Amino acid sequence: MLRIYKNDGVNYQELAIENLARNMWINLVSPTADELLLIAEKTKAPIDFLKAALDEEERPRIEIEDDFALILIDIPVMLSETSYDTLPLGIIITPENIITVCLENNPVVLEFNEYNRRSFNTAKKTRFLFQILYKSATYYLRYIRQISRLSEQIEVHLRKTMKNKELFELMDLQQGLTYFTSSLRSNGIVMDRLLRVRSNSQSRHLIQIYEEDEDLLEDVIIENNQAVQMVEMYSRIISGMADTFASIISNNLNMVMKFLTSMTIILAIPTMIASFWGMNVEVPFGGTNPNGFWIVAVIILVVTGTTTFVLMRKNIL
Repeated sequence: MLRIYKNDGVNYQELAIENLARNMWINLVSPTADELLLIAEKTKAPIDFLKAALDEEERPRIEIEDDFALILIDIPVMLSETSYDTLPLGIIITPENIITVCLENNPVVLEFNEYNRRSFNTAKKTRFLFQILYKSATYYLRYIRQISRLSEQIEVHLRKTMKNKELFELMDLQQGLTYFTSSLRSNGIVMDRLLRVRSNSQSRHLIQIYEEDEDLLEDVIIENNQAVQMVEMYSRIISGMADTFASIISNNLNMVMKFLTSMTIILAIPTMIASFWGMNVEVPFGGTNPNGFWIVAVIILVVTGTTTFVLMRKNIL
């Protein structure tokens, strides 16, 4: 999907490719090969830069080639209520335009729309770049807080049940936090390099950082570092919680098995005593005492009761 926008903070326009001019934002979402070639032809951007974000295994980095800069970062995505992942987002700065490339529609890029047109300007490419980075960091924080609330709800359910469903949900959350940790650290390296861009004459003319832009980039770095600290903390909490409840469930299972084994022993006693006499065997004391059957029943009750008492004293039952 190919979309072209122009926004000066007041007038927000979506334009056709034929009207492509300076100070526009080109947004590519899961682009076709023809769309990539078309944008490469129109903007002279290296095709490798345009394709970089289409590989899910690409790591965040900065590349400079001639008059073009590629800033590749990982952005967070929510796959389901308990499943989170990251996606590469490529931001290419050209002498005339800014281009974003991603495999899927994502909430970070969708934040820059007609309703928020006063908050960004496609002509200010560097500031727009930093605003995208800032939105990405805030979404990491938002999803981390969601994961925290979900883990608390799962903990409440785990206290009431021995099912594995909640453990699998915790495992999904832990996996998402692991992806977040790796991506946030890599994004942090990219942001630190952007902060030092003024000392690089090759990229200084492409990424012009003014004083207000530098303040915004520092805010992005602070948000990213806060997200790193939070994701590491919650990762340890969820990992410990999962281990604890796994041990509790295992202990509960052992207690159930112990109870069932004890009950098997107790129920076996009457069966064992009664089996000593078959259909053709005379009941003890039957010849001289008409209450022989009841005497055997009392013996069974005494032995069963004694066994039950012993098992309870030893906390086995």
